[in-house]
Amino acid sequence: MKTKKNVVIIGGGFGGLKAAKVLGAYPDLVNVTLIDRRNYHLFQPLLYQVATAALSPADIAAPIRALVSQFINVNVLLSDISIIDPQNKTIIGKELLLKYDYLILACGATHSYFGNDEWEEFAPGLKTLEMATEIRRRILMAFESAEKEIDPIIQKVWLTFVIVGGGPTGVELAGSISEIARLTLEADFRNINPVDSQIILIEAGERVLASFQDELSIAARIDLEKIGVTVLTKTMVTNIDGNGVKLKHSELESFIPSKTVIWAAGVKASPINLTLGTPLDKAGRLIVEANLSLPNHQDIFVVGDQAHFDLPTGLSLPGLASVAIQQGGQAAHNIILSICGIEMKKFHYFDKGQMATIGRKLAVMEFRGFKARGLFAWIAWLFVHIYYLIGFKNRFIVMFNWAWSYFTFGRGARLITKKDWRDS
Repeated sequence: MKTKKNVVIIGGGFGGLKAAKVLGAYPDLVNVTLIDRRNYHLFQPLLYQVATAALSPADIAAPIRALVSQFINVNVLLSDISIIDPQNKTIIGKELLLKYDYLILACGATHSYFGNDEWEEFAPGLKTLEMATEIRRRILMAFESAEKEIDPIIQKVWLTFVIVGGGPTGVELAGSISEIARLTLEADFRNINPVDSQIILIEAGERVLASFQDELSIAARIDLEKIGVTVLTKTMVTNIDGNGVKLKHSELESFIPSKTVIWAAGVKASPINLTLGTPLDKAGRLIVEANLSLPNHQDIFVVGDQAHFDLPTGLSLPGLASVAIQQGGQAAHNIILSICGIEMKKFHYFDKGQMATIGRKLAVMEFRGFKARGLFAWIAWLFVHIYYLIGFKNRFIVMFNWAWSYFTFGRGARLITKKDWRDS
């Protein structure tokens, strides 16, 4: 009888969780250790709805242990990994040293401020629940601060919301903040009119949703402007501070006074990639072979946002949940093939399309040549996200909250939480 191999998975996101579930079906071949710095799996596509008070954190998260408890060969550890030693097949983390036979890296990505990390204090990104609740706090506090401000100029500054980055996250945030101002809070204040809020979406490229077809990108911009979002394209951010955002368009410079700026522009891979000494792309992602393993390291696989995988067309795969899920499954299957002495298979991506919601009954989607916008795309977006959401309870709660919000225009998670629990 063969000795069981030890497989370590770093990261409990879409790719890591999928790999753990696939490997969990082979208890006679592998022991699996799934490591994450948090004890929950997060459904990131709906993170912006936590940031805009449509959903609560628990609605889009589930304990990792509960998700893999049915697999007797899968163990879960809570730790932050800092070093990977490929030569000795060892990973080192906080109070953790672990040996592996096979390793799957699924650590995801973090925000890139393009060398301007000091901007993060004034323009938080949206990658974690902590970030989402902080953005929610800033958005709601902006309205509260404007309500008690007697100077109309400063009131306007508080009611100006700037989102940097015109990808799906930026577009969805801009549309959702507009709905808060126009529909949810309209009758809640006495000294201000939330409808007067300015929501400004800034994109450095020529159009928002650049990964979509031109027709859908243009439609998204039109829909955003219909609901009161100002869209600035071909506009670079040159500085962000506590007073607002400095911009450059062609040779013209301008300044937008704002107290609430949200970053949705760039991403970079996990810094753990630097410890491996293997080739990286410009975003710091690990360049992988066709079978998702690292060059010269057939025992290390990389999936999701951490991996740079080139398609036959020469393009690289987008940072989508569907990509991470497919890669996580393929990496796990390739480990089983390797253990059994069978040649590992190349990864082939099945394009499941992409979609973005803009607001009530406003969305765009494309799938293998098919494209749609408006009500149909919006309904499709709802069903797809419910389908991929982990856990029946979460699906039910999210469906209920969406239905309640649709008919009442309300948002039940409008809670302003403290930055520090000691501030009571």
